[in-house]
Amino acid sequence: MAPVPEPSIQSGVPLAARTSLRVGGPARWFTVASSSEDVAGAHAWSRAHGVPMVVLGGGTNAVIADAGLEALVVAVQPRGLSVVEDREALAVTAAAGEPWDAVVEASVARGGAGLECLSGIPGLTGGTPIQNVGAYGQDVSGVIADVTAFDTANGVTVTIPAAECGFAYRASRFKGSDAGRFVVCAVRFRLQKGPPTTAYAEVASALAREGVTHPSVADVRAAVLAVRRRKAMVIDASDPDTRSVGSFFTNPVLSAGDAESVAVRAGAAPPVFPQAGGQVKVPAAWLIERAGYAKGTREGAVGLSSKHTLAIVTRDGATAADVIRFACRVAQRVEARFGVRLRPEPVLLGFAGSDVEADVEYLLGARN
Repeated sequence: MAPVPEPSIQSGVPLAARTSLRVGGPARWFTVASSSEDVAGAHAWSRAHGVPMVVLGGGTNAVIADAGLEALVVAVQPRGLSVVEDREALAVTAAAGEPWDAVVEASVARGGAGLECLSGIPGLTGGTPIQNVGAYGQDVSGVIADVTAFDTANGVTVTIPAAECGFAYRASRFKGSDAGRFVVCAVRFRLQKGPPTTAYAEVASALAREGVTHPSVADVRAAVLAVRRRKAMVIDASDPDTRSVGSFFTNPVLSAGDAESVAVRAGAAPPVFPQAGGQVKVPAAWLIERAGYAKGTREGAVGLSSKHTLAIVTRDGATAADVIRFACRVAQRVEARFGVRLRPEPVLLGFAGSDVEADVEYLLGARN
C-alpha cells in the first residue's frame, strides 16, 4: 500500500466565514483535502495525534459552536466532473468538492432528468448523499448509482452501491448508523433522458405563469430557480435573507391520526403529502407559522427569513448560541401547540459543554 501524504496542518483557523450562517469559532487544527489520498493522510494524522476529525464541505448545512472545534477540521474539496451519455441516459460522476448546482446544470444541459428540481441548492456534491438532499418532489437517492468514500474504520477507499446507503427522508447511513465513519469523496448518478418532475404545485404554477405547457428539464430548472430566489434560497451576498442553512427544520412525517390531531388543534387541515406506509408529510413552515412565528420574526440578530418561514437567518453580531436558542424556542412552541417535534436539518457541531447544550439535546431529540 502506498504511503499516505502528510497533510499541511494549520492552527486556529476561523470557520465562520466558511459557513453560510457566518457564525462559529475556529478550528483547533485545519487542513484541505483535494483527493481521497489527502483524506487518508488527514485521518492518519488525526489518529497519530489522538484528536477527532471533523469533515467540512461547503458549510451550508452546519452550525458550529462559538468556542469552535477542538478537532482536526478537514475541508474536503476534490474537484472533477465527468458526464458520459448515450441516446437514453447519462452517467454523471462528480467529486465531493464540485459545487452542487454546477452538477445539476451540467446534467440538465444534456437532457438528463432526475436532478432538475434540486437546482439552486447551495453547497458541495459530497454533502448530497449524506443528507439525501431533496426538494420539490425529488431526492438524490432516486438517481444515485454509488458513492465513493474513505472508510475511517478500515482506512481504505470504498465504493458503496446506492442500495447499501440506507437512504431515507433527509437521512442515510452516512448521517445515521455510520455517522462519522465515511468521508464522501465522489458520487455517481444515473439519469434518464425523459420528462422532468413537475409534482409540486409551486413549480407547476411557475411554469404556468411562463406559459410553459410541455416543460423540458431546462424549463423546470428555470422554474425551480425562480421559486428558490423568491424564497431567498439561492445564496446572494446582497440579500441578508440568504445567510442561512436553507431549511433549518425537516418536514415532519406523521401518521394519519397525528395529522388529524394537528388539524383539530389548528382548526384547519394542514397540507399533506402522502408517504409510504400510509404516513403523510406536513410542511414544517405551516406548523411554525400557526405556532405564532411569522416570516421576518426577529429576536436580536437572529430570526426567520422575511421570505421563507423555514429559514433561520443571522445578522451581524449573531452567535451560534443565538441560532440554537432561537431554533429551540421555535421547535418548543410548535411542540406545545401541535404535539409535533421538529428536527433540525443541519448538523450541530461542538456544543457539548456549552451554555446551549441542553437546547441542542432537545433539538436532536436526546431529551423528551
